[in-house]
This record gives sequence, structure tokens and C-alpha cells, in this order.
Amino acid sequence: MKRTKCVMAVVILVAACLIGASWVQAESVQEQREDIMQLADNTLAQLYGMVPGAREAVRDSVGYGVFSDRGLKILFFGSGLGKGVVINNATKKATYMVMGQIQAGLGFGISKFRQVFVFQTHDALNNFINYGFELGAQATGAVQGGGQGGSISGAIPIATGVWVFQITEAGLAAELGITGAKYFKDNELN
Repeated sequence: MKRTKCVMAVVILVAACLIGASWVQAESVQEQREDIMQLADNTLAQLYGMVPGAREAVRDSVGYGVFSDRGLKILFFGSGLGKGVVINNATKKATYMVMGQIQAGLGFGISKFRQVFVFQTHDALNNFINYGFELGAQATGAVQGGGQGGSISGAIPIATGVWVFQITEAGLAAELGITGAKYFKDNELN
């Protein structure tokens, strides 16, 4: 039993390294920023094609964030690593961020998804950027509890003033399929 746990830990560590290594495609900080901005532009274009009202929701918001995640789950453990950018619509300032995810529960496979956050208040945007955000049980409860404030068609409320669109390989997700995620500033890219 102890050996099995050690093997699983090694497999997960190797998988996390492989997932992380797949993000390190660009050599310079500027190239990494450009890759993230290109990913954001592509994600927004895909979202706007799927949900016509999303363009106005993003445009009229205080700010928005776009993230891409790659994860691996083997038996009871999983992890993921993502990168993204948050844009303040008033100042056009970009803040580059990282997303880390830990999953528990039975499963096996590799997952890829993208998220577009829409911030309806300055406090929600500033708190996300400056203090990070943890997507856990409280966010799952908010999703199940329904809207807070005005609703955004196709988006899921996860906190007061924060909505998220989640795009999977199958299309727009009707419910949030991720918990145990933490979003924080990327010190290397800011």
C-alpha cells in the first residue's frame, strides 16, 4: 500500500511537470505575454461566436479575465496549471496571472478548458487581482444558489460581482466543472 502511494505521487508529480512544461513555450517574458494575449483573443472570439451577448457583457464590465488550464487526473488525485490575463476596461492595464488546481475523487484523463471571468464591480476586479481568488466550496454553492445581481446569459455566478464562462472541448459548460483552484498574480510576467 505504501509503495502504491509513492508510485501515485511520482506519477502525479511527473504529470504536473509535463503540464507545466507545456506552458513554457516562449523564451522571453515579452513572448510569454504575447502568447497569453493571443490565447485571450482567440478565447474571446470563440466565446462571442457561441454566446452573442457575451461581447456586450465583457465590453460593459469593469474588467475581464481570460484563463486557459490543462489538467491531468489519475485515479484519486489530479492537478492542473493555467495562465491568463486580467484586463481593467477603464485603464486597459493587463495583469498576468497563474492558476493552480488540485482535484480529488476518482477519475482518469487529461482535460483542457478556458474560462472568461467578467467583473461587474471595481471591488471584485481589484480583489481578484490583488488578493487572488480561490474557487472552492463557496463558489460551488454560489453556482447552485443562483444569480447575484443582474444575470449574464451563459455565464455562471461565482461570487458577488463575478461571473464566469467556462469553455470545454465540448463547448460552453452549463455548470462550473472545477473546484480547488487558486488564481494569483504571475510575478515573473508583471
